[in-house]
Amino acid sequence: MITIPAYKYTLKNGKTLWYAAFNYTDWTGEYKHTCKRGFKTQREAKEYERSFFDQQGNTSDILFSSLVENYMEDMSHRLKPTTMENKRNIIEGKLLPYFSRLKVCDIDTIKIRKWQNELISFRDKKGNPYSQTYLKTINNQLSAIMNYAVNHYRLAANPCRAAGSIGRSRADEMKIWTQEEYEQFASRIKKSAMKLAFDILFYTGIRSGELLALTPEDILSDKRLNINKNYAKLKGDDLLLEPKTPKSRRTLAIPDFLYDDIHGYVSQLYGILPTDRIFYFTKSALEKELKRNAPAAGLEPIRLHDLRHSHASMLIDMGFDALEISERLGHESVKTTLDTYSHLYPDKDKKLARALNKLRRPNVAEDQT
Repeated sequence: MITIPAYKYTLKNGKTLWYAAFNYTDWTGEYKHTCKRGFKTQREAKEYERSFFDQQGNTSDILFSSLVENYMEDMSHRLKPTTMENKRNIIEGKLLPYFSRLKVCDIDTIKIRKWQNELISFRDKKGNPYSQTYLKTINNQLSAIMNYAVNHYRLAANPCRAAGSIGRSRADEMKIWTQEEYEQFASRIKKSAMKLAFDILFYTGIRSGELLALTPEDILSDKRLNINKNYAKLKGDDLLLEPKTPKSRRTLAIPDFLYDDIHGYVSQLYGILPTDRIFYFTKSALEKELKRNAPAAGLEPIRLHDLRHSHASMLIDMGFDALEISERLGHESVKTTLDTYSHLYPDKDKKLARALNKLRRPNVAEDQT
C-alpha cells in the first residue's frame, strides 16, 4: 500500500481546504485509488487516511474507532436492524468517548477497570445509577468487540476477561401481576383495541413485537395464534422482522374468550387485508397506557415485558412444567425457562423431599413431612 501526503486546495470563495488521496489494495487483491475532499485541516485529512488503512489492515494496532467501524459493518449483515441500533447507541455513548483514540492492543485491564468504575459511579440528575442489567449489557458489548479483535485482528487475548465483569444478567426482583391484579388493571383501560392488546399479552405471554406484528391471517380457525414475525419501529420506519430465535416461530392455543374477542375486533376493522397488522399503535403507546392506568388501579407499575413474566408465573401456579412453558413462550431452550423462572416454582425442594419420603414411608400423610 502506498500512502500520499494530504493536499490543500482553494475554493472560489478563497477558503482553503484539504484532501487525502492515496492508493491501496482491497481485500480481493485489486489495486485501487481513492480521494476524499473537504477536510478543514491537514490533520483531519491525515486522520482519515490513518483510519482508512486501519480498516484495511488486520492487526491489533488498529485504532479502536476503526475496529468499531469494521465490527459494525460486519455485524450489520448478520444482525437485525433493531439489534444494530441498540449496539450503536451503546458504542457511541459509552465506549467511543473512552477508547476511540486508543490502539486496540493498548487497551489493557487497568484502562478497562477505570472505565468500569466510572460507569459504576455514574449518577443522573436525580441521583440514580445505571441499572445492574444495563451495566452488564455495556460491559458485554465492549467484551464482544474485543473478542472480535481476538478472532480477526490478532489481538493476543480479550482484556475484558481479566478485568472482570460488572452488573448482573437479571434484575434482583422480577415484578409480576397475578391474574386478579391484571384484571384490576385492565378494567381501567377505556380503548377497546388497547384492552384487547393487553389481554393478548397477559393471556398468551407473547412478546410486544410479536403482538404488534399480528395480522388477520395469523388468527387461526382452530383458536391458535401463528407467531411468525416481529414488529419494530426504527427511525420512523415500520419493520417486520424474523422472529427473535428459531424457536420463537410457533403456534399457540388461546382461550375461547380471547379468540372470540380477537375475531370480533378484527371483523370491525373496515377494509383490513389478511396481511395487514391489526394493531397500529406502538410499543411506547402501550408502555404509556400501562404507566397511566396501573396507579389508577392501585397497582405498582410494571414493565410491559413483565406481562410475559406474569403469564409464565400464572402457568407455573397452574402446575404446568418447564418444557410446556418454554414451548409456549418460544424460548430457545428449557434452560432459558428454568434460569428465568426457577425461583417461581413453589416449594420445589419440599415436593422433592416428600416424594423421596414416600419411598420409605408410603403410608405417611403428606402434611406430616
